Amino acid sequence: MNEMVKMVVVLTVLSAVSGGVLAGFNKGLASQIEAQQLTFVKGPAIKAILAGSANDPISDRFKIADGETEKIFFVGKIDGKADNIAFENYGKGFGGDVGLMVGVNLTSGKVIGAAVTTHSETPGLGAKAKDDPSFAAQFKDVSIMDKEIKVNKDGGKITAISGATITSRGVCAGVTNAMATYQKLEPQIKEQIKQFDK
Repeated sequence: MNEMVKMVVVLTVLSAVSGGVLAGFNKGLASQIEAQQLTFVKGPAIKAILAGSANDPISDRFKIADGETEKIFFVGKIDGKADNIAFENYGKGFGGDVGLMVGVNLTSGKVIGAAVTTHSETPGLGAKAKDDPSFAAQFKDVSIMDKEIKVNKDGGKITAISGATITSRGVCAGVTNAMATYQKLEPQIKEQIKQFDK
């Protein structure tokens, strides 16, 4: 019995020390992890959506609290005016969450672009949501006031990717969620973006 107690104590101490070390590494590397994600995961989508920006949208960004989470908004300054933003949202795909960057023009109140950033979808089918520019192009000029974006099969205007209707629905849900987030945070977004309009 004494040996069993020693073993439990040793395992508990080792687990606590290991957990502490890993937490320390995670905290210490957080800024580097964020930089890598911005460069290689989110960066290409941000730059595609905010193409033509005179500024660097990845470095020109601000955060707004949305409940218990924090949303990062990337600013695009086009034609001398900082009135374009991009931010990440999620929808439920076939293989899990589909992360996508959604761009909005603050003046027109329309989506300027959408691009998938992360997914666990089937290669050759659902993965096309990230690789097929014609699919993403369908979201351009959608009004942020639209109630819900849907695929054709559900009575909407978006043509689903062949063989990947669930993924297509997930992307539509992500854009719909992004529009709801934008509407909820619009006053704060418009206040924050003033600092970039100089």
